Amino acid sequence: MAKGNKNKKKDREPTIENRKARHLYTIEDTLEVGIRLTGTEVKSVRDTRVSIGEGFVTATTHPLRLTLHSVRIDPYDNASAAFQHKPVHDRELLAHKREIQKLADAVQAKGITIVPLKIYFKNNLIKLQIGVAKGKSRVDKRQDLREREHQREIDRAMSKKV
Repeated sequence: MAKGNKNKKKDREPTIENRKARHLYTIEDTLEVGIRLTGTEVKSVRDTRVSIGEGFVTATTHPLRLTLHSVRIDPYDNASAAFQHKPVHDRELLAHKREIQKLADAVQAKGITIVPLKIYFKNNLIKLQIGVAKGKSRVDKRQDLREREHQREIDRAMSKKV
């Protein structure tokens, strides 16, 4: 088997990102967790029919669990009604107990939340990257936009010289 075939397969695996989260929040820490899905949900994720922009994660200590809320996974078109899933419902996230406890302790601080950043495939398993985040103020958002625009201008000037 040629090496090129493996890379082609990896290129076809979808990645769904929450770009809005990095604008609204300062991400302090990230963690890769698994997500418990049904068969039709997995097929919809492969078709990139997912919206994670509105989603958030809660960490509870009794019982110790992580739960993903408000993430929409559209129904899979080719499945019969008997096997179809609800588009928006709470989904359980899979992580080690010590990681869940660490996240639950972090959320106790004021202004800290856990947001989904990215859904992707890793070794044919669906993984979710979550981030411990603190909300940005309007001033911080404007400053980030100015810095990004300034960097674009520098990049444009450098590309013209070459």
